[in-house]
Amino acid sequence: MPLERRDFDQQNPDEFLRDSLEQLTLLAIREDLARSYDLTTVAVVPPGLPATANIVARRHGVAAGLTLVPWMIETLGAKIDCRCQITDGQSFQASQALATLSGEARDVLTCERIILNFLGKLCGIASLTQQYVELIRDLPVRLYDTRKTTPGYRQLEKYAVRCGGGRNHRQGLYDAILIKDNHLACHQRVTGQLLSPSQAICQARSFLEKQPDVATDAIVEIEVDTLLQLADALTASPDIVLLDNMTNEQLCEAVRMRNETDRAVELEASGGVRLDSLRGIAESGVDRISVGALTHSAVNLDLGLDWQFENS
Repeated sequence: MPLERRDFDQQNPDEFLRDSLEQLTLLAIREDLARSYDLTTVAVVPPGLPATANIVARRHGVAAGLTLVPWMIETLGAKIDCRCQITDGQSFQASQALATLSGEARDVLTCERIILNFLGKLCGIASLTQQYVELIRDLPVRLYDTRKTTPGYRQLEKYAVRCGGGRNHRQGLYDAILIKDNHLACHQRVTGQLLSPSQAICQARSFLEKQPDVATDAIVEIEVDTLLQLADALTASPDIVLLDNMTNEQLCEAVRMRNETDRAVELEASGGVRLDSLRGIAESGVDRISVGALTHSAVNLDLGLDWQFENS
């Protein structure tokens, strides 16, 4: 019988993501218009001119953020209709039209860069994520993002990871416990007592049980960087043990130890994971691999608008 695996909440295009997008769009409007208007467009383009423009990919990639464009347009206050040609999560080729914007030329021109900036960023993350996912698709391991995100963009970037086939680690500091060496060091500095991994796990679970405003079943994860620490952590049955910067040989031994002790505990490999090191890490038998590069090192995907004016 397969083990029941717990996981973090996954980011969907929900009301919370919409709120983040609205705030970021308002900031983008302030950057571009500074409570004024598009001087060039108003000076040169006549009002009432209808236009259609395709959002076109300049290179191949994975779509992310297309479903969010109508929310951007609503916040922008523009009279533009968006018709998507593909859906988020789908792959596309260079020169392929991803969506069509229709409306007054003045509105499309003013909103063009804001929309493309959001989409280029999100499609870049989704495309990089897919590269990682494809390398380990045949293995029983899951790829996760981290909190190494652009400030303010976390929900959007995590949504883009999902579009690329990855999974989301915890959203923030509020929805799970992840005990790291710095937490243990701070505890020792104040109390003079160095908690072992198992003691820290028990203390975390005890804390959760006493908090009326926090889910008592929140995931408890602990970071270890030695096999000795892992052996101790396993005795307390955390939900996840994060294996920090271990060699592939150490990861294989960690999997063996876990299998002999408590198969319900999931093992997560993390620390400097790259495309060229991912496969070896995955073949060790760990359950999860978390990769900060999915969000902090993704390059914006080049998108553009190909215009097609309608007859008046």
